[in-house]
Amino acid sequence: MPRVRTLALSALVVLIVVVWPIVEYRNVYAFNKRLREVTPGRVYRCGEMNAEGFADTVARLKIRTVLNLQDDYPDPDVCKSFWDWSTVKESALCQRLGVQYVLIKPDLIQRRLTPLERPAAVDEFLKLMDDENAYPVLIHCKAGLHRTGVMTAVYRMEYEGWSPAEAYREMKAHGFGDWVCTSANDYVNEYVLQYRRGLRHVEPAAAGSPPTAVRPRGRNRADGTVDLDGAE
Repeated sequence: MPRVRTLALSALVVLIVVVWPIVEYRNVYAFNKRLREVTPGRVYRCGEMNAEGFADTVARLKIRTVLNLQDDYPDPDVCKSFWDWSTVKESALCQRLGVQYVLIKPDLIQRRLTPLERPAAVDEFLKLMDDENAYPVLIHCKAGLHRTGVMTAVYRMEYEGWSPAEAYREMKAHGFGDWVCTSANDYVNEYVLQYRRGLRHVEPAAAGSPPTAVRPRGRNRADGTVDLDGAE
């Protein structure tokens, strides 16, 4: 009997010391998955949080717009909490929370077309971020690292005047991954390294008009490749 009590006590200690901290870590992780401040009061980034985490973030940071970058999950099923695996559609959750839900699907173009052309997702993103009524904005994808990373880089360069090299280094610092965060990665190349600040696409005047043109907005960056300043 004493042996049984000893084993039971040992199991309890292991549960408290080892298992429970892991469970609690996963609980906190799912609640605010990689939530980071980009610009105080304006832009935040994260991964796919559970509904409980989304609700807390929206209320605490006074979020007005949730931007989903998951082209593979245009309206993801979000678990209600770490302990409740029943789900709710993210768009329905945003509607219930009284915030705007926006989906932008990151795309790519042929590399030879850069930098004169750029992915359509960039222009969709700029159109959203040009609207002051959209702020504060919460940007997220699944992990909150790659798609979120390149769009946050676009924000940094367009609205805060960062250089591509500065935005590139922040992406790496926030977990993009050294082996994929290179100029060989088309997303890194087209969204960040070839980015030209101050451009907007003009919508055609009417049906049958020529394809959309690009016009300058503010001061343009010079064309050509980007010096990574040793970042690569």
